[in-house]
Amino acid sequence: MSVVSTTLSILLAVVFLSLGLAKLFGAKPIRETSERIGVPFPFLRFVGVLEVSAAVGLLIGLAWKPLGVAAAIGLTLLMAGGYIAHARAKEPAQGLPAAVLAVLAGGAATALTLS
Repeated sequence: MSVVSTTLSILLAVVFLSLGLAKLFGAKPIRETSERIGVPFPFLRFVGVLEVSAAVGLLIGLAWKPLGVAAAIGLTLLMAGGYIAHARAKEPAQGLPAAVLAVLAGGAATALTLS
């Protein structure tokens, strides 16, 4: 496994574990975003479950590459959807973190595949 794939996997796991837990526990900024972009909070809580699951998948993927690749691809798609949700709510600038995370997750998927 390469340094790039390991670094990206750990970085993304930490980020998505914290984001997912914030959604699961209903942090105030998450609830405010939910209302602002018109996405029901229970759906965002489900997204939190996906994010925590993907974070665990990325960490297990350090030992079993296929799971890491699947988790990274899933996060890429999930974050693309997050950007689209912000864009539909006429606030594409607030969706930029999701776009950046989508690119990083795609890079992790690529790095894991090539390593």
